[in-house]
Amino acid sequence: MIRSPLITVMTDAVMKAARSLKRDFGEVEALQVTLKGPGDFVSAADRKAEKTLREALEKARPGYGFVMEESGIIEGSDRSHRWHIDPLDGTTNFLHGFPHFAISVGLERDEQLVAGVIYDPIKDEMFVAEKGKGAFLNNRRVRVSARREMPQALVGCGIPHLGKGGHGQLIRELAAVSVRAAGVRRSGSAALDIAYVACGRLDIFWERGLNSWDMAAGLAILREAGGFASDADGGVNPIASGSIACGNETLHRELLDVLKGARA
Repeated sequence: MIRSPLITVMTDAVMKAARSLKRDFGEVEALQVTLKGPGDFVSAADRKAEKTLREALEKARPGYGFVMEESGIIEGSDRSHRWHIDPLDGTTNFLHGFPHFAISVGLERDEQLVAGVIYDPIKDEMFVAEKGKGAFLNNRRVRVSARREMPQALVGCGIPHLGKGGHGQLIRELAAVSVRAAGVRRSGSAALDIAYVACGRLDIFWERGLNSWDMAAGLAILREAGGFASDADGGVNPIASGSIACGNETLHRELLDVLKGARA
């Protein structure tokens, strides 16, 4: 595990937020839930975790800005640094008692993602990376899968929820990928999907309609694990486009070719 001051700050904040999420997950039926939009829920647990993260990170790094799922963009006095925070990636899983969700915190410095922490509190799995220092799952260094052929690849994807749109495109892409791959999975947490590519549990992953807080930490971890990422159309900036395709160099390139064929 990386022991730098920055990663210590990030993991301490994440662990504080995780304590309340674990308690609330045990009482999921008692949560007060409001409706943000069709099929897109936000819970009291979500807001509480975000508040905990913000307070801890502000105390440790005063002046840094924030890009957060619930509170939006908060400019800091230090314009070089911004935290990208998803306090509960996999909210719908959480609210249904489905034990697969994570806290995701990424740090952007001068428009470059330089560190990421993704924590799964149910499995007690902490994915961390800092630029130039590698990527780790708990105390084990991780790398992307070495598989080179799509028929051996386990693929992750995202599926648009109710009211989001893009279902027709996803169906075409899914059909094109699924006939070539060993299997396709949809977990409900983009942050964990990207982390799973980083540690080789998934070989490739793609999803559209994402936000910076869904991807920032995962991209930092993936790149330190030797992975390649673009947007789902091959563009160089997943954050700006709101989509991602990732994997090792060979399978990432093949995935892009398959997705392009599906669009055609």
